[in-house]
Amino acid sequence: MTASEGYGQRLADRLQAEQAHAIVTRVLRAADMAITETRCDNPVLGMSHSIQREDAYLVALSLRDFPNRQYWEDGRQMPVCSLRTGQVDLHDLKRDPVALLDKPYHDLFFYLPRSALDAIADDADAPRIGELHHKHVAFDDDTIAGLGRAVLPALSHPGQASQLFVDHAVFALGVHVAHTYGGMRPLSPPIRGGLAAWQARRAMEILSANLDGRVPLKEVARECHLSLSHFSRAFSRTIGTAPHQWLLSHRIEIAKEKLRDDRLSLADVALACGFADQSHLTRVFTRIVGISPGAWRRALSE
Repeated sequence: MTASEGYGQRLADRLQAEQAHAIVTRVLRAADMAITETRCDNPVLGMSHSIQREDAYLVALSLRDFPNRQYWEDGRQMPVCSLRTGQVDLHDLKRDPVALLDKPYHDLFFYLPRSALDAIADDADAPRIGELHHKHVAFDDDTIAGLGRAVLPALSHPGQASQLFVDHAVFALGVHVAHTYGGMRPLSPPIRGGLAAWQARRAMEILSANLDGRVPLKEVARECHLSLSHFSRAFSRTIGTAPHQWLLSHRIEIAKEKLRDDRLSLADVALACGFADQSHLTRVFTRIVGISPGAWRRALSE
């Protein structure tokens, strides 16, 4: 897979920057996000080079006035505008953004790939967003400007920077962009005292991957960054049942699906669903469903 040209030295080369500093953050499992500071005090008159097209955005914060900027997307010139220090503009890397570099500049770029925006929406229990709605001119955004100024010292002295702070700042910016310019809205309000959407999803992923129930609950709680007691209470409040009861019901639902396959014996179904043996499956299935798995399978055929 080709490395992205949307951040780091590759981005700096496209912008003919004299100085560049970058930090990559992996706060999201699904995607990298990054910050790149670029600066050029003595530009050689010319166009920036095209950046490899990809489904990603650059959120640019101006750190120096840039009057009468000339800018193109997909070969079409956008309205000429003057960038003031502290203003923001968005660049869609699917549209081949290029600019005339005819004046000194100093910018901070936040790299937000589609995979990061999708992961942010998933974590917020919100529908995934489409295109970001943005103007082709610079605009004021105090949140982006504030987060940008906050991470600048980390770029100048990366060895002294707190990666945890940078991760949270970039994630906060991604959430803000998805909400403000992508229209991201949660499907439902969070339950007071319950799990966040990502915590509930992660917990059920782990439990589903360990149908035999042998994964210690404290490990599931740790993955959700909660204590065992807090996790247990929050899970019950969010899902409506205790973790072990949810897992038991989940195993029965999987067993029902597998019972539809006549090629599988009851013993095969039992083992595939994390039960010790066929008799174990039969006892639990009968108690929860009201009939034995064999009778349930026969009822399907009838």
